[in-house]
Amino acid sequence: QVQLVESGGGSVQAGGSLRLSCAASEHTYSTYSMAWFRQAPGKEREGVAAVDTGGRTTYPDSVKGRFTISQDNTKSTLYLQMNSLKPEDTAMYYCAARRGRIFIPFALWLYDNWGQGTQVTVSS
Repeated sequence: QVQLVESGGGSVQAGGSLRLSCAASEHTYSTYSMAWFRQAPGKEREGVAAVDTGGRTTYPDSVKGRFTISQDNTKSTLYLQMNSLKPEDTAMYYCAARRGRIFIPFALWLYDNWGQGTQVTVSS
């Protein structure tokens, strides 16, 4: 099992930016499908960005054009650059991983490795 540790969350005003990081305990580039999910109080966990073993990225319409997922191969670190943040982006953000390619990027039940989460709060 790969261990995942998120960081970079915080509080920001609407329109601001944050970059989340997810440090993996082993090499994940091209080996694991990776994703960022978020969960707001009282809501279901939802996917906001995913990258598979071939480097293909997926975003829901709610964040497309504002969020960017990327990987640093040398550091085994996954990033989520979040721009033009909105109050509705407020949530706990989680990094997830699964060895091999995932064909349904936001099917959270397919991911068997999760980080502890990092809180993002966007004020209006």
